[in-house]
Amino acid sequence: MSKEQKDTKQAPSLDRRRFMIQSALASMGIMAGPAFLQTVRAAEGKNRPLKAAFSNAGLQATWCAQGKDTVEQWGKWLGVEIHWYDGQLDVAKQRAAVDAMAEKDWDFVAIQPLSIGSLVEPVQKMIDKGIPVIAMDTMLAPWGSLKLQTFIAPDNVWMGEQVTQALVDAIGGKGNIVMTQGSLGHTGAQGRAQGFYNVIKRYPDIKVLDESPADWDVAKVAQLWENLLNRYKKIDAAFFHNDDMALAAYQVIKNAGRENEIVIGGIDAMSPAVQAVLDGKMLATARNSAPRIHWGALVAGYYAVMQKEVGGKDIPEFILADGPVILKPSQQKTDKPWLLKGYGIGAGPGLLWEEKHFLA
Repeated sequence: MSKEQKDTKQAPSLDRRRFMIQSALASMGIMAGPAFLQTVRAAEGKNRPLKAAFSNAGLQATWCAQGKDTVEQWGKWLGVEIHWYDGQLDVAKQRAAVDAMAEKDWDFVAIQPLSIGSLVEPVQKMIDKGIPVIAMDTMLAPWGSLKLQTFIAPDNVWMGEQVTQALVDAIGGKGNIVMTQGSLGHTGAQGRAQGFYNVIKRYPDIKVLDESPADWDVAKVAQLWENLLNRYKKIDAAFFHNDDMALAAYQVIKNAGRENEIVIGGIDAMSPAVQAVLDGKMLATARNSAPRIHWGALVAGYYAVMQKEVGGKDIPEFILADGPVILKPSQQKTDKPWLLKGYGIGAGPGLLWEEKHFLA
């Protein structure tokens, strides 16, 4: 095999790269017009792959692991060399990892912090070196504190509201509910809690029994829920800030023989949770798309680097990565499914397919 054939085999073709980036930019609300064509021409002139550093909260969380898998796959497709710095669900460990990241040179960087404000100094150091920095899912710092390339995130308040409302409806607007929070310094967790409160305050007959954080840690969730089940003989509903915690608690609840007493909702719509909704083990979850946020950051970084090469910048400061609420499909029979929410099928089956292919 000739060197030219090897290079063709190893690197994605320009047409494929162009298609991948153009599709990704369109999904992020960025018009791929003349600026995009300039970007691709700049990419053609690069004699090395781009080198990017990524960090998210902790690969113990399935959402974070899915994000890493997505970035690595899309990196291969787009010709970007990915280096990963695991946050390990520990603020101090992530800070040490990002401090190490800041000592090196990168074409661009993308970070999901475990806690707002915990990474400001090393991130500022990278910005001062001219490295484009993209924030993912969780705010690195309050607006205006850092000159970021963009921030890609879901509407956490909306997701919290939608799942909480589904739970409230399921228990008839009265009863006892528990909210198990993520990490309190995580802006996504704060938004999900706000969405929960926005709904609950409208229902005076609902009592919030507990709102302890479990820091996204399934072992902490198991211990917390063993204690809650021992303490409270009547729990009607439970809202969890992510699906990993919801499914861990479900197992504890099932072991106690109370799975038919407590309706459960989560956030992230990871594949096991989507299947749990379809199977009736969970009532609802809302999609926080790890693929869209992570490959969105990858493409935004790629685009920002190439825009630096040709001049100009048109990436907005915030990009919404929205997603649906997943409920069990409607049992209603009709010859006009377009008049039903989700066409009577719902988003679950399609989302399972999209997640499998790192799309949504």
